[in-house]
Amino acid sequence: MGDFVLLGGEVAALAVIEATARLLPRVLGNEQSADDESHAEGLLEYPQYTRPEVFRGEKVPDILRSGNHAAIARWRRKESLRRTLERRPDLLETAELSEEDRELLEEIRKSR
Repeated sequence: MGDFVLLGGEVAALAVIEATARLLPRVLGNEQSADDESHAEGLLEYPQYTRPEVFRGEKVPDILRSGNHAAIARWRRKESLRRTLERRPDLLETAELSEEDRELLEEIRKSR
């Protein structure tokens, strides 16, 4: 959750309860939801978008509206790697990365 100070233990206890409850069957509406979340594979999660197509100046990337599921999966993985590299590069040291992941990281580094 990060570094911060709490007035009491209630918020911390609720965080532990929620984290534990998510592991129980049928707690999540879709069991596969947890597979893509941050840290599920040792990386941060990719950005999430919803409607409308443009919100507060942020536009949903065209690839996400393309219907090309393979391209969308690649975009999500690349964004997950990008976020991790930018925000938590220490996680990349222990993450299990495929050859494609390494290539995506190289693309990200070159585009900086």
